Amino acid sequence: MLCELKVENLALIESLHLCFDQETTGAFGSGEEGHFHEANGLIVMTGETGAGKSILLRAIHLLMGGRTQTDWIRSGAEQCAVEALFMVSAYHHELLNVMRDAGVDEGNTVILKRVLTTNGKSRLYINGSLATAKMVAMVAENLLNVASQHDHQQLLQPSLHLDILDTLGNHWDEREQVGRSFSHWRQKKEALHQLRQQERDKEQRRDFLAYQLDEIRQTGPVAGEDEALAAERKRLKSADALIVLSQKIYRFVSTTLVDGLFEVRRDMEQAVQLDPSVEKLALELTAYGYQAEDIVSQVRSYKDSLEHNPARLEQVNERLNSLQHLKRKYGESLKAVLQFAETAEQELLLIENMDKNMAELETAVVAAEEVLVQQAAALSTHRHQTAEQMSQAMAVELASLAFNQSRFEVCFQEHDSGVGSVCGNGWDRVEFFFSANPGEAARPLAKVASGGELSRLMLALKCLLAKKDRVETVVFDEVDAGIGGEAAEAVARKIQELSGHHQVFCVTHLPQIASRGTTHFKVAKQMAQGRTASSFVILNAEERVDELARMLAGESASASTREWAKELLAKGKNRSDQSERACHR
Repeated sequence: MLCELKVENLALIESLHLCFDQETTGAFGSGEEGHFHEANGLIVMTGETGAGKSILLRAIHLLMGGRTQTDWIRSGAEQCAVEALFMVSAYHHELLNVMRDAGVDEGNTVILKRVLTTNGKSRLYINGSLATAKMVAMVAENLLNVASQHDHQQLLQPSLHLDILDTLGNHWDEREQVGRSFSHWRQKKEALHQLRQQERDKEQRRDFLAYQLDEIRQTGPVAGEDEALAAERKRLKSADALIVLSQKIYRFVSTTLVDGLFEVRRDMEQAVQLDPSVEKLALELTAYGYQAEDIVSQVRSYKDSLEHNPARLEQVNERLNSLQHLKRKYGESLKAVLQFAETAEQELLLIENMDKNMAELETAVVAAEEVLVQQAAALSTHRHQTAEQMSQAMAVELASLAFNQSRFEVCFQEHDSGVGSVCGNGWDRVEFFFSANPGEAARPLAKVASGGELSRLMLALKCLLAKKDRVETVVFDEVDAGIGGEAAEAVARKIQELSGHHQVFCVTHLPQIASRGTTHFKVAKQMAQGRTASSFVILNAEERVDELARMLAGESASASTREWAKELLAKGKNRSDQSERACHR
């Protein structure tokens, strides 16, 4: 249940704090605070078009994780913020589970907050902890339900009718189970299809793979072998030049370098006898002499290893050509070629076991199909039961909305009771049919329902949904569009009935609805310091008469109009008392 709502710098609202608790009633607007008595009941909001009523719905949209626009921020402000406090029942297990899964502190209160900055960044919080838009949306959908004047367009989309039916019947868990079984069956069926495709070509594929493997095995590549051979080929091609260079180097290190170091070592030995302090340097020079001898040995070995060997060069070239041929066909490197061979071996093994694998897959497909058909049939049975209950319940709801002899039907499209008709949500295709007049056959909503009729149909559905779910707060945004006369009175009664067991907020232009509110807000624009701001004021009894008179006759309201307004308020209060007594019973 919504207890408090704070809004700062959102469009025309500079600062607004609404408290829905058990305190005293007061008036408040931009920059002010107030309280009113009824936490339950019908809270109505009225005002001229453009006064700012929709801004409050925009605030709720932000709290539910909806998309944002930076131009929603009040001109001159750096950011806007929306915050709401909800009281929740300890028995609302679904909400508590959602919060637990989101890692949010649980309790009997939920605080949602959203901050939007001019640079387009948005931050969301649940009970003070940062949260994602998805997390906030999951929590919010368990706290409140919003019905706008555009929602009735959903009734014109048959693709959404099944969702409504499943929501009313609590079939979503069962539907998701069917979806998982459908995905499993389709996966197995696709695997079997591919295996059958392979089976038709298995002999040709077997021969081809065997040829490829034989080619790779006969060559016998080793990872990195091509790089080593390339280095050897380069050395063989340069053998003559390397022989000349190595001989020249050997002559130098074996004569000039070694002889010179020998003379230096001999001179250092004499220097040590004359000055013992250079003994360490003499030892280092002696070590260099020994290293020079090792270098001479290594250079000699290298020189002796070099030879002009055209036969070996030809062998290396042939081997490299063979390896390059494999890389062109099977991979960019010898490692990739070897990986290709391993994969080919595995595929050959599968081909050898194809008959066995196919038999196992066929069994798995049949088993998955049986499970899917059983689940789809059970879901369809439950949906038909829900459809019957829904038709009956809608008849009652519509009768209370001045559709005394209307007909509402949930029509199922005919289909085969086999797996071929199943998709991810079962095999049912439903569409809502309606007839507003007796003696006329029910037809698809899109073809027969007017705007006002759609509004009442959506209201009836919302009432059914509100009775099924655990959401305690329902918001109606001008759902009275296209309604007047007796229908307006019926809609007012229905919304008031709903407020007997829910907290209901209703933005309305109908005096019939406004007169039934347990609390009445007037939304108006005002000028302050050269700026326009929206104010929200709780009306007292006399102010309600004035507002209802304006709604009835505009600026031309007369004394008789005020009397009419008083009569509407009196009727609304009487019916509210009756509804409250009925609710307590």
